[in-house]
Amino acid sequence: MAIAIDNAAFSDALVILGAAGLVIPAFARFRVSPVIGFILVGMLVGPAGLGSLVPQLPWLYYVTISDPESIAPFAEFGIVLLLFSIGLELSFRRLWALRRQVFVIGAAELLGSAALIGIALHAIGQPWAGAIGLGLAVALSSTALVLPLVGTTSPVGRGAFAMLLFEDLALVPIIFALGAMAPTASDEGWVGIAGVALRGGITVAVMYGGGRFVLPRLFAQAARTKSPELFLAASLLVVIVASVATTAAGLSPIVGALLAGLLIAETEYHSEVEVITAPFKGLALGVFLITVGMSLDLRLIAANWPSLLAAVVGVVAVKTIVTYLLLRVSQARRGVAAETGLLMGSPSETTLIVLATAAQAQIIQPSTAAFWQTVTAIGLTLTPLLAMAGRTISRRIETRDLPGDLPTEEDGPRTVIIGFGRVGQMVADLLTVHGHPYIAVEADIDAVTEGRRNGYAVLFGDVARAELVDRLALPQARALVLTMDDPVLTVRLTRRIRATAPDLPIVARARDAAHAAELYRAGVTDAVPEALESSLQLSEAVLVDLGVAMGPVIASIHEKRDEMRQTIRREASLERDPRIRRVRRKSEVA
Repeated sequence: MAIAIDNAAFSDALVILGAAGLVIPAFARFRVSPVIGFILVGMLVGPAGLGSLVPQLPWLYYVTISDPESIAPFAEFGIVLLLFSIGLELSFRRLWALRRQVFVIGAAELLGSAALIGIALHAIGQPWAGAIGLGLAVALSSTALVLPLVGTTSPVGRGAFAMLLFEDLALVPIIFALGAMAPTASDEGWVGIAGVALRGGITVAVMYGGGRFVLPRLFAQAARTKSPELFLAASLLVVIVASVATTAAGLSPIVGALLAGLLIAETEYHSEVEVITAPFKGLALGVFLITVGMSLDLRLIAANWPSLLAAVVGVVAVKTIVTYLLLRVSQARRGVAAETGLLMGSPSETTLIVLATAAQAQIIQPSTAAFWQTVTAIGLTLTPLLAMAGRTISRRIETRDLPGDLPTEEDGPRTVIIGFGRVGQMVADLLTVHGHPYIAVEADIDAVTEGRRNGYAVLFGDVARAELVDRLALPQARALVLTMDDPVLTVRLTRRIRATAPDLPIVARARDAAHAAELYRAGVTDAVPEALESSLQLSEAVLVDLGVAMGPVIASIHEKRDEMRQTIRREASLERDPRIRRVRRKSEVA
């Protein structure tokens, strides 16, 4: 049956897919976060944007969202899939290791922020019940936005994840508590909270026990069919069943999704499940962000901007300070605590659920709920900007906390290593063994902190900034080693340094032969193509394991290396052969 072109679902799907396929790549080209891109698209195509002009310009119907509530289930499903993917990256052992951060720091962050915000609201005239409800609502932070920005493995990501996990677990008890605080509620409301906790605990225990037995067999059967569609269907079935089970028990569906991800992470199928569900998660999360943008009415914001600005700034400030202090008490670094605090500063998508519950329970007025819904939408929009500000502030704090200065002429000549990953660290180790002083520069503050803790002479700095390169005293250096995994920056940096230090030996890490030739043209003394060396070593290993004699193997590898050497020499217009690692001669083979 043909689909009518004026079908609401058809036009909404057109807008969403158009945003994902056209608008977001355009934002990415200008290095604008896709999160901001989706929110701006929602503002543009929503009922407060171009959608308001449909009566005057009917053709806009096909490029706007005609029914925002119709896409809300897809947005909720995106959040469910997000928590499912986070569970896939974890394990029960790691989750158990985070128990103190989840149930101590997470609880203190939520309750501390809610208490301070609630007291402030009561001081300006809000009744106690409403102040508590609003405090709990805006004290929540956005799992859907924060974790994709920082992940769960970095120091910032681990702290944020622990607090967000507690908030997700506390969501349903908060909703029941607000219902119990309603003017018409009885004491049975608190009994209901205890009942939810009991049913939820039993449900999680049953899912854990049953899942460890059923899931490996389910995915084994799906894998035997060699059908990606069936494997995808099994993955989505697990997510939906787990979410429905926890919802029926009175918990949040995202708790079931997280548990499903944790259970699958314990099986050998977790990598395949993660890959096959990733496109659905990304698209559904984009739908959620579009709905956030649609909730922003610029005319309403312009009319009430002083009070909205005060509310947003106040909420972000309180939550940032509380989070910072708690993390500092738990021995987190100052930079990590500051970045995490800013990330957790804005309200959450679940804030909207709590506000609706508080309004339905009649502990806040509908107009008050609408005001804080706008505050929430603004806060969600600001989350990527807060993340960028947090990274900048963290770098400055960590830089001040790190001892050491940039090399100067008085320090004497030494080797400068730019980039301190695994390659840079190996170079530093060998220079130390042979008694050659060095200084390393790295833009990843965590790598710098870890390196200094292990005794390496490494400083924090971003060599993309010209002023830092000027302060490295490279004309007085003995040599320069470029190990960054950024081919464009490596070439640009080589040209700049060669112009100011024509006699400086520059050894650079190259991705392949073509990149090595480009580096030679830019002025490096030697370029080491890592792809060439690793592929030749792999070839040597597999040929020997296949029973080929060592002599012919080394001869053929020597021939291939010489061929690549001539290719680099020709492409780079060199007058000499590039220095590529010499292979053992046949006579050197035992």
